[in-house]
Amino acid sequence: MIFKVEGHKFRSGLLACALALTASATFLPVEPVHAQTRTLPDFTDLVDQVGPSVVNIRTVEKVAQRGGNGEMDEEMQEFFRRFFGQPLPGQPRQGPRQNRPQQPQEEERPRGVGSGFILTPDGYVMTNAHVVEDASEVLVTLPDKREFKAKIVGADKRTDVAVVKIEATGLPAVKVGDISRLRVGEWVMAIGSPFGLENTVTAGIVSAKQRDTGEYLPFIQTDVAINPGNSGGPLINMRGEVVGINSQIYSRSGGFMGISFSIPIDEAIRVSDQLRTSGRVSRGRIGVQIDQVTKDVAEAIGLGKPQGALVRGVEAGSPGEKAGVEPGDVITKFDGKAIEKPSDLPRLVGNTKPGTKSTLTVFRRGASRDLSVTIAEIEPDKPSKRASDRDEPAQKPPASAAAKSLGLAVSDLTDAQKKELKVKGGVKVDAASDAAARAGLREGDIIMAVGNVDVSNAREFESALAKSDKSKPLSVLFRRGDWAQYALIRQTR
Repeated sequence: MIFKVEGHKFRSGLLACALALTASATFLPVEPVHAQTRTLPDFTDLVDQVGPSVVNIRTVEKVAQRGGNGEMDEEMQEFFRRFFGQPLPGQPRQGPRQNRPQQPQEEERPRGVGSGFILTPDGYVMTNAHVVEDASEVLVTLPDKREFKAKIVGADKRTDVAVVKIEATGLPAVKVGDISRLRVGEWVMAIGSPFGLENTVTAGIVSAKQRDTGEYLPFIQTDVAINPGNSGGPLINMRGEVVGINSQIYSRSGGFMGISFSIPIDEAIRVSDQLRTSGRVSRGRIGVQIDQVTKDVAEAIGLGKPQGALVRGVEAGSPGEKAGVEPGDVITKFDGKAIEKPSDLPRLVGNTKPGTKSTLTVFRRGASRDLSVTIAEIEPDKPSKRASDRDEPAQKPPASAAAKSLGLAVSDLTDAQKKELKVKGGVKVDAASDAAARAGLREGDIIMAVGNVDVSNAREFESALAKSDKSKPLSVLFRRGDWAQYALIRQTR
């Protein structure tokens, strides 16, 4: 077979087809391969820029010495006195041994090695709290090999941030970065002393932001190699700015496994400012216990999407109680800032100065309302009180058909029970089976609301059940001890 393309004849076959297509094709300029390929970052300039600001931190701990050479020497001296009538060679003669209390002896032992970075030219150094914890002496070594004894200015265990001070001036301080500009996927670098190997540089990318692993900190997750000894060292972006403090790793072996966490530098600076001013960190509290809002609960109570912090309990006499916060409320905003997840609330409240008047937006019984609250200073948790099991018996009316269909039997609360529980109403669960038991209810629980309707007694409880939509799960707000939570009961038609 003969092919004719633009005046040329070709015999059949692959070669002829290829030549024909070549003859009729329009050629476009091809971009060189090297222009299409992104080059890997070069960290050498960053090391030169930030390296002089990173320090090695060694700590010493005083340990009580039991026994020791002093005690052995005294025993040997007694032996020589008894059997040879003379003291140990080189020792002065003494009288008979007397029973006298042994003086405790202490010896200094190396405790650990960590990292840190120079925060100010006049000698303030930032590191992790766990690096200097229980240390009797802190030694800071600069990259130029100068060594200083450091004074611990303050340490905050909740955020794992500490500040120490060395007597030096004209030091190369780091540049502090803007954490809001940090993006997932961008390159970052760490400098520290893993396993005591000073000035070690590792690099990787930001794997995630706002990672919840602690009460007050939204950690930066990276794949930068971090090992014991890196703690307290800086996490550095490509602009040479510190964006975090290397603090934790996820590991099953004790070594790096590809996941490490850093404290965001804005949180660390906020803490360090307080430590430098007063030596301690003051945090706000409102005295509520919170939990997550699930998707099913959000839909059942009319919240729409799962957001906010579900109030499970309110401490007696706390700012939350004085403001009118109730168990079962969902706190959706704090001073106008949205609460997307429960951990957002303690961070926002904790960073608020005690004594400040703030606004809580709560979702209650299908509607939002604002409450004014005065922030108190955080204090140790108080032990929770449990409801008494010796309440006077209440008259138990026969369960209605609606209650039976849910597997519930309830009764009115006595005045004594209301006073002890600090509630105005509700009904006590006397028995829970079938659908109610599957939803998590059990005997002794106090039902406070049914389907966004408060119930004060068994009669109101029955009325709310009768009006509920049997085609949808029924949301029930209940208390168990001091804690409130929601249960979704799947109703049978």
